Amino acid sequence: MNESPNNNLTSRREFLKNTGTMAAASALAGVTLPHVHAAENNTINIVLVGCGGRGTGAAGNAMSTDKGPVKLIAMADVFENRLRSSYEGLKAKFAAKMDVPEDRKYIGFDGYKKAMDHLKPGDIAIFATPPAFRWVHFGYAIEKNLNVFMEKPVTVDGPTTRKMLKLAEESVKKNLKVAVGLMSRHSRALQELQKRIQDGELGDIVMMRGYRVSGPVGSFASLPKPAGESELFYQIKRFHSFLWASGGCFSDFYIHHIDHLCWMKNQWPVKANAFGGRHYRQSPEGLTYVDQNFDSYSVEYAFEDGARFIMDGRCMSGCNDIYSSYVHGTKGMAIASKNGDCGLPSSIFTSQTPKRATMTWESKVPAAEQDPYLNEWNDLMDAVRNDKPYNEAKRGAEASLVTSMGRMAAHTGQEITFDGILNGEHEFAPGVDQLTMNSPAPLVADANGRYPVPMPGITTKQEYGRLDA
Repeated sequence: MNESPNNNLTSRREFLKNTGTMAAASALAGVTLPHVHAAENNTINIVLVGCGGRGTGAAGNAMSTDKGPVKLIAMADVFENRLRSSYEGLKAKFAAKMDVPEDRKYIGFDGYKKAMDHLKPGDIAIFATPPAFRWVHFGYAIEKNLNVFMEKPVTVDGPTTRKMLKLAEESVKKNLKVAVGLMSRHSRALQELQKRIQDGELGDIVMMRGYRVSGPVGSFASLPKPAGESELFYQIKRFHSFLWASGGCFSDFYIHHIDHLCWMKNQWPVKANAFGGRHYRQSPEGLTYVDQNFDSYSVEYAFEDGARFIMDGRCMSGCNDIYSSYVHGTKGMAIASKNGDCGLPSSIFTSQTPKRATMTWESKVPAAEQDPYLNEWNDLMDAVRNDKPYNEAKRGAEASLVTSMGRMAAHTGQEITFDGILNGEHEFAPGVDQLTMNSPAPLVADANGRYPVPMPGITTKQEYGRLDA
């Protein structure tokens, strides 16, 4: 599965196939392929790889679907306490849909294989580890002919994106059903808004805006590693702080708005310019944070037709919070997400500011379909049980790449193109598939326990280090 960074180089146009109006659409619609069946007793067995909050939530969504019997039969993580906590939390609500004895709870970097080995072709593997491991786990699922749900982002740099795009092609050839946790595509309000925009209700799209500006969340800012703790496990546990593990806060927090606004345009941008900075790097106790994140980001994405998309992100306490997204066209504007990643309702206006008097449409979604997290699982289960074309792997990789393009523009201070980052040679963690419980971490701290950070204008060919200084 390893490959040279120079292999499989391609251009944006080779991979840039627009995703259309439905997230479940596949390039193989209408093509007859052999069906990979679920378990013969009509129960779809699932395994969970990555038992943190996201994985636990995804497993809960899987067991909450109304598309037939489901059973969780194995779990894997590198942290035993997280697996135990996840198991107990799920068991309290879904005990009848779980059969995970002690000998099917796997701790270690090879646990993903052991868990998936319990599945039959057509069952589902859930991947919710930090995204650095996504291509590794996805490759094994394809070998096993398993359907997949994988959390976003699915890549963090150009080389891993190329790997994922190649794997996506293989999964399509095998008629596997693959979902990516970009749930905005399964918001019924955003689906209707996207259709209306594509039908011309806003005219030509000229500007889009996304905002996720709030106080610090997740493991955005990290204090120095405690004495005696494994460096590798410290970085995985604090994955938002380290670019190799997650793409940092930019990739992990902002990808939803980037994905669904590009979907409204039905295009990926061709380039990005960006700004950002590290402002407050001291904890309330006076300790220096050691993470690789900027505290604020502002990215201007440009499309082939000249339209622009501004994505603003900030993790600072005490500032004005904004968490919403907007689309502006020659005939008016739309609120895509009113609040959050894809919050209801979406709406369209004939003016460039949202006024009730100029509103021409507001989404009305039945209560049973208002949860996009559950929608994406119902859509996946429907595709698995009824052999419908359904593969989001390619689009998930492209959305992850476009997100990384904006992050890299901020971290280097350079204009970054889609082609440039896709064909880039800097892979943050090229040996991630070889990690063991005793491996060194992909990122090395200095004598003071601090890690290399982005230095725009100084480090310009990659996002940290001094190789081109």
